[in-house]
Amino acid sequence: MTIHFTRDLESLQDAISQMSEMATEVVRQSVATLENPDPELTRRLALSDDLIDAMDIRINESCLKILALHQPVAKDLRRIASVMKISGELERIADVGINIAERGAALVNLPPISIPRHLLEMAHKAALQLQKSLEAYDRMDRFQATIVCGGDEEIDELHRLTIDELTSMMKREPRLVAPAMHLFSAARNIERVGDHATNIAEDVIYLVDGRIVRHATSISRFQRESA
Repeated sequence: MTIHFTRDLESLQDAISQMSEMATEVVRQSVATLENPDPELTRRLALSDDLIDAMDIRINESCLKILALHQPVAKDLRRIASVMKISGELERIADVGINIAERGAALVNLPPISIPRHLLEMAHKAALQLQKSLEAYDRMDRFQATIVCGGDEEIDELHRLTIDELTSMMKREPRLVAPAMHLFSAARNIERVGDHATNIAEDVIYLVDGRIVRHATSISRFQRESA
């Protein structure tokens, strides 16, 4: 590995770490707006999303430059491929965070509504899954990445319980239909944060082991049915 290649990889790692911190902060602040709607905060978050979009482009350009100049192989090649995919996941996570904040801001002029406890629990777990998946990448920890992949079903179940709770609210109090619909959307976006965190964890497993585990369940089922 040449000095220039090592330096380029270090710069790439710094960039993806900075992007991770920014995307995580967007999600954290966006979820907070559900309980404390803040249109001004939503506007500021939208500006930070533009920066994250620009970082995604720069990281991808850097990856392509490294591929062209250094022609990495084996684990180094997997690292570049993983960084490109993780960068895309982080960009989408930031977009999802903005959607959540917009739903929170929309609650300002609507009848007050109690945030379902399952929604708050789901938001906490999704943010934790994101944090753990990024930690797994930093440490190249396949074991923790596998745990993150296994936690996605719990978030899906909390999402289902949240929808049931919101539906019951609307039936009891029709005036809550409008704010509940915004919380429906927020819940769906929070669930997507969990999905993206799982995708990052799957990328970590690919980076460490060289195994592509994404869609593994669907592929196995298809193979069984085709046998």
